[in-house]
Amino acid sequence: MATCSAVDAVRPVRQKSSAGKIIGFGCLCVIGLFVLIGAVASGGGDSTDNSNKDEAITTASSEPKADHSQKAPAKEKKPAEGSKSQAEQFQACVAKSGTPTEKAAVKHVTKVTGNDKRNDILDAAEVWTDYTGGLMSSHSGDAKLIASVFTSCYESKNGLVSIYGKDGDLIANANY
Repeated sequence: MATCSAVDAVRPVRQKSSAGKIIGFGCLCVIGLFVLIGAVASGGGDSTDNSNKDEAITTASSEPKADHSQKAPAKEKKPAEGSKSQAEQFQACVAKSGTPTEKAAVKHVTKVTGNDKRNDILDAAEVWTDYTGGLMSSHSGDAKLIASVFTSCYESKNGLVSIYGKDGDLIANANY
């Protein structure tokens, strides 16, 4: 027979709680989800681009200097389109196919960013102008026109172009 002491009779039997394990695994899953979303949003293809750049640097450094000097004139023959800024490329596109009103509005564009790398997942281009004010300013119509012209020059499956004033306020945006 089993004997029971007075101390054992007074102490209740305590079961281990698994609530800490559940909370810990839940937090781990949330962190893993954020990492997965971040990897998908970054495109995942950027790491292969870096390796190609490293290979190009390695092959260029292993070539003799005489061959490297012969390639310098080939660089001078690049088309002028590649040396233009994104704003100049946008203005050139509008100059080819835009109406006089669109051409006049695009003259106020000072800078375009985010249009050089498109992956059709989440493309976000920003067009900076010399306009002032925000969404309700007197220049909002012209900013909407610039956004519309941008959508006719560039295409993306899931792109958003935002038009900003010189003070940094958002004036208009559109999907492209």
